[in-house]
Amino acid sequence: MRILITGSKGQLGNEIRVLAPAYPDFEFQYTDVAELDITNLQDVKNWFDSNKPEVIINCAAYTAVDKAESDESATFLINATAVENLARSATGIDALMVHVSTDYVFDGRSFTPYCETDPTNPQSVYGRSKLAGEEAVRQYATKAIILRTSWLYSAFGNNFVKTMIKFGKEREELNVVFDQIGTPTYARDLAKAILDIIPSSLQFGGTELFHYSNEGVASWFDFAKTVIDNTPVTCKINPILTRDYPSPAHRPIFSVLNKSKIKETFKITIPYWRDSVIDCIERIK
Repeated sequence: MRILITGSKGQLGNEIRVLAPAYPDFEFQYTDVAELDITNLQDVKNWFDSNKPEVIINCAAYTAVDKAESDESATFLINATAVENLARSATGIDALMVHVSTDYVFDGRSFTPYCETDPTNPQSVYGRSKLAGEEAVRQYATKAIILRTSWLYSAFGNNFVKTMIKFGKEREELNVVFDQIGTPTYARDLAKAILDIIPSSLQFGGTELFHYSNEGVASWFDFAKTVIDNTPVTCKINPILTRDYPSPAHRPIFSVLNKSKIKETFKITIPYWRDSVIDCIERIK
């Protein structure tokens, strides 16, 4: 089975590369912007016609949440227009599209984990662009899986885990918000889940929406404390309120995802977030 990975040099794409040898029935086609400009519809169509992928896993995204507030056109180009290009082209060759979205499509005013059927109400440019990407998949793809995830990190690229380790080495104290609640998600776990569900997903018609994050609940403070506690770093982590750490983008106060649907549909087991953070730190070491 030929599987195209777009944005293959990012966190999720790199984790798929690491896991690829465990999936000998899959033939992976790795692209990033140098190999395939997904913002150009004709380029995408030409690439698809030449290479005939049977599954497209879109790992490409504009993820600089704060920068997106002042860079709206670029954010929507990558998170919405490019997604439409992929969806249209996937339909043209009858391929399955797997698209990764975000918990930031919600406004964070809930007090119970969000289900796939809950209303969306993004509060940031990033969130709105990712919701527009979801809508493009629904409108233009004939076979698709949308996977919403949260607080993604990995052994690759720039992310919260690496930032905490870096700053923890440089500073005696770090202030981290404790009143934003969600779930850290290890990109390696997400990558494995995606590859595991692909064979069953080929049977679906239309677009199916699922939530996937690691198990459990945390604040950014809890996340940071777990990172530091599992390294030789001795930096002190102080809990602070969101109002004491102003940022350009509004983030959901509560964005825990309900994962019942994906677990029941595919019979998968999801690792606990603390265990996955420790695994990631060991791989970074």
